[in-house]
Amino acid sequence: MANRVYVVGVGMTKFEKPGRREDWDYPRMAREAGTSALEDAGLGYDAVQQAYVGYVYGESTSGQRAVYELGMTGIPVVNVNNNCATGSTALYLAAEAIRGGRADCVLALGFEKMKPGSLASTYDDREQPLGNHLQALAEISEVLFPPAPWMFGAAGREHMQKYGTTAEHFAKIGEKNHRHSANNPYAQFQDVYSLDDILASRMIYDPLTKLQCSPTSDGSGAVLLASESFVDVNGLAERAVEIVGQAMTTDFRSTFDGSAKNIVGYDMTRQAALRVYEEAGLGPADFQVVELHDCFSANELLTYEALGLCAEGEGGHLIDAGDTTYGGRWVVNPSGGLISKGHPLGATGLAQCAELTWQLRGDANARQVPDVRAALQHNIGLGGAAVVTAYQRA
Repeated sequence: MANRVYVVGVGMTKFEKPGRREDWDYPRMAREAGTSALEDAGLGYDAVQQAYVGYVYGESTSGQRAVYELGMTGIPVVNVNNNCATGSTALYLAAEAIRGGRADCVLALGFEKMKPGSLASTYDDREQPLGNHLQALAEISEVLFPPAPWMFGAAGREHMQKYGTTAEHFAKIGEKNHRHSANNPYAQFQDVYSLDDILASRMIYDPLTKLQCSPTSDGSGAVLLASESFVDVNGLAERAVEIVGQAMTTDFRSTFDGSAKNIVGYDMTRQAALRVYEEAGLGPADFQVVELHDCFSANELLTYEALGLCAEGEGGHLIDAGDTTYGGRWVVNPSGGLISKGHPLGATGLAQCAELTWQLRGDANARQVPDVRAALQHNIGLGGAAVVTAYQRA
């Protein structure tokens, strides 16, 4: 039987526009987030037995250089890169080490130091990992560069054509997430915009305007995980949060079935969510708060359906009913999500975990969702990976 896994400490930096903070290189980011997580748990770095460190843009062994800011104890340090799901992949691997009995206290750390502007490939002398995805999408959609807004925008258009979803539905998601981030001191943006502001901002790929797209960001997040015996021995139960279900999937053959939504990860998410619900013994209605991967507003709507918050094709109805914000059935992305909190790729999944841990502890201040008993996390990376995690109060 697998060991139970608990979140005992979380920390993150404020997410920033690339280059905004002078002399803020990734070791400093990692020190800030990692120290906060250790202090949150009331532990020293010498308690950590393994570390999984995620980043997308950086040299080999940057993970070691990052954790050396916290201590140099000779523990295994594993570098993790899984596109935009890098942070949650580090979390998954750290949890697996505890589930399998290989360690009792593990650090998952993620960071990113990014360049301004749209994401671009680093190596142009070899096959691109998304080559098959782009080719499949080009067969059903006009081609636009940069690829990311095209891919998710095409999936949004497909939903509009099939189910009658409107540009206003997607814009309402942008309005909601910017409004939520106004209460998040860690968010890159804390400005509130009207629905008209969202619709009138610069068009990136119809129907996605600039205020519905996640920015490039610098920042770091850190999570300390522990086994049940470690929690008991160290008196950590009062503030511990249990991971009651977790699954990671990669692309299925259905990714290339001629559907834009599957090219951008819908089926990966759906299959991971089903596994989590079975493991946790929970369903969508049992969660009060959700942090999901809204790299673009279109993906948030698609993810409502992939996670089973509503039936396929009914994401627009969920938005119109106000069911994804305060006072609704769920509060989705109380942090502001990727759209407004920011998206430093290696840190995103760990920042989501931090937000949900604060929500479950009742420590989210102005963002606090009432009576949170269970929380759901979703993070994807194209090419591909999806990680879904369910949490409950310990």
